[in-house]
Amino acid sequence: METSQQRPILRIGFWASLVAVVGALGYMLSALLQVLAVLNDMQDAVLAFATSLLMPAPFLIAMLVLHAVTPQDRRFWSSAAVAFAVVYTTYNTLNYVVQLTTVLPAGYTWNFENQAGTQGPLALLNQTPHSLFWDIDGLGYIFLNIATLFAIPLFARTGWERWVRWVFIINVAITPLFATTYFAPGYSVPILLLGAPWGITVPASLIMLALYFRHRMAGDSAGLTHTQSSAGAGARPIETN
Repeated sequence: METSQQRPILRIGFWASLVAVVGALGYMLSALLQVLAVLNDMQDAVLAFATSLLMPAPFLIAMLVLHAVTPQDRRFWSSAAVAFAVVYTTYNTLNYVVQLTTVLPAGYTWNFENQAGTQGPLALLNQTPHSLFWDIDGLGYIFLNIATLFAIPLFARTGWERWVRWVFIINVAITPLFATTYFAPGYSVPILLLGAPWGITVPASLIMLALYFRHRMAGDSAGLTHTQSSAGAGARPIETN
């Protein structure tokens, strides 16, 4: 059973995970609309960066919550997950804020036909294929997936948590696909679609993480994991006065 001190933290992790899910799905929607040419370049870019900005800080908070409820003997894994989440949050928050507050207001965009984008004094800051901020964005998502890699040992191999574990494993496994999308020599709709599994595995990972926090909040004995068992056997419970 979770301590009363942990439940508010778990609740924060639950809601942070759900906010990050909204951000991930919003970005995927913008990518779909870009391919279908439903919105103009500026509208699509605003949607993509605004929704993507919902992901980094909530993801970092979720990783911090996971670390906070991890027994001491497994803190290396959760600490590593937090460290890589910090890099992801720094890189991608920087990128999205620059795009939303500096690049887009100045009228800079790009599309598949004009991948060099708008030319001018701010062209260096425009996130066009293989530009500075394109690479920063891609590296950030690689660090996000590395964070989920280090979180895998925190979930049990049996019981309900094995599904959380497997979703995280699958998310890590597709890293080469979206890395190819970012760093392949050319960029096109087929290359974009190569990274499409990211739009399934990342939201799925965040949803499973939210359910994990929810499960622990409920103190469901059927969901008791090796993590909780280790906490009960080897970790000193939080004392209250």
